[in-house]
Amino acid sequence: MKTHNQTNFFKHTFCEFQQVDDFQFPDKTNYKSKSESMYFYTDEGVYRKSNHWGRVANCRWKLIAADNYKNQNIVIGFAKWSDFFPINSSEKMFYIEVNFEDKTTKLQPKNNKTTNHLFSFSEAQQRIKQIKYLFKVDKWAEYYDLEIEELRFKVITEFINSNKTLQEIKRMQK
Repeated sequence: MKTHNQTNFFKHTFCEFQQVDDFQFPDKTNYKSKSESMYFYTDEGVYRKSNHWGRVANCRWKLIAADNYKNQNIVIGFAKWSDFFPINSSEKMFYIEVNFEDKTTKLQPKNNKTTNHLFSFSEAQQRIKQIKYLFKVDKWAEYYDLEIEELRFKVITEFINSNKTLQEIKRMQK
């Protein structure tokens, strides 16, 4: 797996930064972007001070923030170098997490304890899009004998734990 550092962490990566409230950026910051985001590098990782998170240039950087976080507020986040994952790779490094109660789904990078089925970034994104559709629309379930919630659970669980297509899984339910 590729090792990230201050020379390459900003090139097609996925990362979850943790909000930090007690860090003061030194006067001599390592880098300031055109959009006014500031970066400070350490041996362990990078601090980022910014008012925008999510899609950042060619990266997908999430902020794990306090409950009172509002988009467009300036926030400082920290990520270890080991928290960066390439998104332009065909390497399977992500799994899909689903909350059936809230009908939500999210992409998660693998960790050492993960036993979930892994996908490449683009595969996982496509599957998440399909899962959101399954949660949003009921019409697809009209021709099955199961209740919609039970059917959704069976189909989505199989979908995030295999390489089978959604069509294959649906056919198996008939």
